[in-house]
Amino acid sequence: MERKSQVDLFGATALTGFALLLAFNQVVIKVTNDGLQPVFFAGLRSAGAVFCILLWLYWRKIPLRILPGTAGWGMLVGVVFAFEFLCLFVALDLTAVSRASVIFYSMPVWLALIAHVVLPDDKITPRKALGLALALGGVALAILTRDDRAGSIWGDLAALGAAIGWAVTAMIAKASPLRQVKPELQLMWQVAISAPILLLASLFFGPLVREFAPIHAAGLAFQIVVVVSAGFIFWLWLLSVYPASSVASFSFLSPVLSVALGWLLLDEKVGISLIGALVLVAIGIVLINRPVRSRKTSGSRAPIA
Repeated sequence: MERKSQVDLFGATALTGFALLLAFNQVVIKVTNDGLQPVFFAGLRSAGAVFCILLWLYWRKIPLRILPGTAGWGMLVGVVFAFEFLCLFVALDLTAVSRASVIFYSMPVWLALIAHVVLPDDKITPRKALGLALALGGVALAILTRDDRAGSIWGDLAALGAAIGWAVTAMIAKASPLRQVKPELQLMWQVAISAPILLLASLFFGPLVREFAPIHAAGLAFQIVVVVSAGFIFWLWLLSVYPASSVASFSFLSPVLSVALGWLLLDEKVGISLIGALVLVAIGIVLINRPVRSRKTSGSRAPIA
């Protein structure tokens, strides 16, 4: 499929579907945590994804090799990836999907702040600053406003740690020598390094297996095959066809859909304060990711924040 200058009907449908997949993914993690200890679950997911990605590399005839100067960065991104998903899986064990998702999908906020410091050509503009202020206000509202069904504040803080870990992972891939590595191989670094770290860390989080049932095995398989492997590859394909800034603008849908699915499938309470937090975060993400058009070349777009 040829590269397009803007998102068409198929692209909008595909990106909305992918956002729905990410939202449903939060529900799957929440449910599967009932059968598997969260950190052990995350480790099994990374280990299974290694096998799936190896099959993909073999099928696509992509050589599994380490480029000079990338090994250290590959190990670092794997460690941060492990931290991100340790936090996310624990967060979804301790707090509601709706709350965790609003906080976790604030990732563009932390990425924009890191980029302002690290990348000289990606500074915070007045529009981005407004988006950051709104999204940060939404995150603070979600964490500080609690009720008897909100879950543990440690779950909210773990979701915040996961969002920051996600932003650091993205920045390493963007600003380090890893940017020269194919995305499939970047993912291989992440899952191959994180798998043993998470499996070892799981020994410190209690029994590895809870009340395991077939639905939990299905959840694990869904995570490995659909989310980490096929989902990521599909995302890469979308990025290869549509402008990155346009693709990123759909990211605001994931927390919206996550809150809706948490309410619909898990009977989670969605109060006015959480809706307000969701609106603030969603508007902030849109403002942060909105492309900047040059006055000289109206078709140009700035890189994703």
